[in-house]
Amino acid sequence: MEKKALDNDRSIDNKTRRVALWFKKNSLLRDIAIMILCCFAGVALKRLINPFANMVTDALHVPGGISTAFSLMFLVIASLVTKRKWCATVMGSMQALTALAIGMVGSMGILMPLAYIIPGIAVDLVMLIPEKGLFSDYFKAFIAGILSSVSAALFADLVVFHLPIKPLTVYLLLATVSGAICGGLAGASTDLINKLGEDKGSEEG
Repeated sequence: MEKKALDNDRSIDNKTRRVALWFKKNSLLRDIAIMILCCFAGVALKRLINPFANMVTDALHVPGGISTAFSLMFLVIASLVTKRKWCATVMGSMQALTALAIGMVGSMGILMPLAYIIPGIAVDLVMLIPEKGLFSDYFKAFIAGILSSVSAALFADLVVFHLPIKPLTVYLLLATVSGAICGGLAGASTDLINKLGEDKGSEEG
């Protein structure tokens, strides 16, 4: 029985190694898989966090801005991990299609896809900045988190909310803070993913 269990463990480990090597050789396929996974994770996390985020925003008398930042965090992570240009814009389009498919249209109606695509463009513009000096991956993730969250909030206010100046200020401040937190988390997550990848590569070598 022990020998059989050991053989099964070895078989699973070999399969895992083959899959890992396959993804490493086929970087485009690996990147597409990462983008799809992050898209679904972002939409799912947004739905999960919404009830708790609404408690905070209701207390501040503003429409939202927290759960969106957590959703956009995955666009930043995928962009940094894959290093592909306009990755976040493509992912924003994918998230919009996913949201439409599960009925998350909201009050924006036909303009809803732009609520996902515009923040993706904001992320991509930050990622185009060369990684020199201050602009490390972590700092770019931090800035991308803020800009994407604020751009989403501004678009939502322009299309739907039309808030007066005081609640708009609170709304944008909340979007900025949540975007900064999620951007920081995205940068830390990317560092961890890259370190795990380096460790895996050194073990295989």
